[in-house]
Amino acid sequence: MRQLAEYHPTRFMAESSRYDKRRADFAVAFIQALKHTKGRWAGKPFRLIDWQEQIIRDLFGVVKPDGFRQFTMAYVEIPKKQGKSELAAAVALLLCCSDGEERAEVYGYAADRQQASIVFEVAADMVRMCPPLAKRVKILRSQKRIIYSPTNSFYQVLSAEAYSKHGFNISGVAFDELHTQPNRALFDVMTKGSGDARTQPLYFLITTAGTNTHSICYEQHQKAQDILEGKKVNPTFYPVIYGADQDDDWTDEAVWRKAIPSLDVTVPIQKVRDACNSARQNPAKENAFRQLRLNQWVKQSVRWMPMNTWNKNDGPVHLDELEGRVCYGGLDLASTPDITAFVLVFPPYGDDDKCVVAPWFWIPEDNLKLRVPRDHVPYDLWNSQGFLATTEGNVVHYGYIEKFIEDLGTRFSIREIAFDRWSAVQMSQNLEDAGFTVVPFGQGFKDMFPPSKELMKLALEGKLAHGGHPALA
Repeated sequence: MRQLAEYHPTRFMAESSRYDKRRADFAVAFIQALKHTKGRWAGKPFRLIDWQEQIIRDLFGVVKPDGFRQFTMAYVEIPKKQGKSELAAAVALLLCCSDGEERAEVYGYAADRQQASIVFEVAADMVRMCPPLAKRVKILRSQKRIIYSPTNSFYQVLSAEAYSKHGFNISGVAFDELHTQPNRALFDVMTKGSGDARTQPLYFLITTAGTNTHSICYEQHQKAQDILEGKKVNPTFYPVIYGADQDDDWTDEAVWRKAIPSLDVTVPIQKVRDACNSARQNPAKENAFRQLRLNQWVKQSVRWMPMNTWNKNDGPVHLDELEGRVCYGGLDLASTPDITAFVLVFPPYGDDDKCVVAPWFWIPEDNLKLRVPRDHVPYDLWNSQGFLATTEGNVVHYGYIEKFIEDLGTRFSIREIAFDRWSAVQMSQNLEDAGFTVVPFGQGFKDMFPPSKELMKLALEGKLAHGGHPALA
C-alpha cells in the first residue's frame, strides 16, 4: 500500500500554530495498530495510505499555542470504496480511547441508525482484533455502544431524530455519508455549541458527493471548496476534496487518478474501466458513475441543461441600467401554495450584447418555514438574501403580483407577457385591462420545445446573463 514518504505540514496551519510530531506519530501508530475487517484486507494491519496519513497527521498533529488541536471540523469528500467506513471507525476509536479526554463522548451518525451502524460494526471488529484494546473496552452490541473503561469514555451510535439530541457534551462526532442527510437539523444540533465544554472537540465529516445542492452537505462542500481555493479562511475547518472538476472528461483515466486517491490500492482500475464502459453504453448510468466513482456533484440522474454551462452565463444584471429597454415577460402563476414566477427577458442590442434575464419569485409567507424541510430548498435563505419574496397569508396574493407587474411596466418597455392559459386566465385579463399585451402559452411539447432549444443554444454560446440567481438555477 502507498504510504506517506515525508510529511509536509498543511497549508491551512495558522501562523501561531505548530506541528507536534509526537502527537501526530501517536495518532498514526494507534490507527496502524488496528486491523482491517473486510474483504481481502481482513485481518491485515491498517496501514494508512498516504492521503489518509496526511489527514491524520494534520488533524491530530497541528496544535495551537495552548497545545490543543487547531482543527475542530474536518470535511473529507471522497469517492466510494476508498475506505471511508474504516477511516471513520479508526478516528472514532482514537477519540474515544486515546485522546486524553476523561469521560469522552463520541457519537456516530448517518442518515439513519442502520447506516451509522456500519461504522460501529467496523469499530467493534477492530476492537476485537486488537488484544490491548479488547482488554480495556466493553462492546454493548445491542445498544451500539463501545465503552473504554480507563477513562469511562464511550462511542455511541444514535438515531437521526434531531429533536432528542440536545444536551450532550460532545468530544467527537463521526458523521458518515453526510450527503444523505435529509435536512440540516441534526447537523446543527450536533455541531453548534455541543462541544463548547470540551477543550478540543472534533467533528469528522466523511462523505461521497451527492445530488442535492441545497443540502447541508453541499453547504459544507462549498465551504471546503472556498477554503481550498483561497476564497475564504477558517483556521478551525479542515477541507479535503478528492474528485473530478465539473469540466473534466469523465472518461479520461488521468482524471480518474486525480479523483480516486486509492486507485489500484483499494479500487482496481479495471473495475473503474468496466463501470465507465457501462456508463458510456447507458447514458442513464453516467451521473451515477460521475457521482460515486469520480465524486462529482450531479443534480439529477437524467439531465437536460449541464449546470456548468448554465453557470458560465452568470454575468451581472443591473436593473437600473435596463430601465426603458424593450423586454418580454413570462408569468408562471402556480397553484396557490406553490412558487409564482415572473421573468423579464431583455433582447440584446447588438451581436456582442447578451440576453439579460431578470426573475422574481414569490411564495406564501405562512408556508415559508414549512416548505424548507419539506422541499429541501433554502427558501428562508433566499428570502433573507432578496432572491425570493413572500406574500401575506397561506396562498399567493394575486393582487400583489398584479400590482408588482404594473410597477415594472412603468420602468421597462414590456412588449408582451406570455402566460399559462390554464392557471392565469383572470390575472391575464386584469393585466390586459391595465394596458399590457398578454399572450397564452401552452405547456406541451409543441410550444415548449422551440424556445427550450433556443435557450440551450444561447447558454452554450454564452449569450445569456442571469446574474447567478440561485432560485432560477
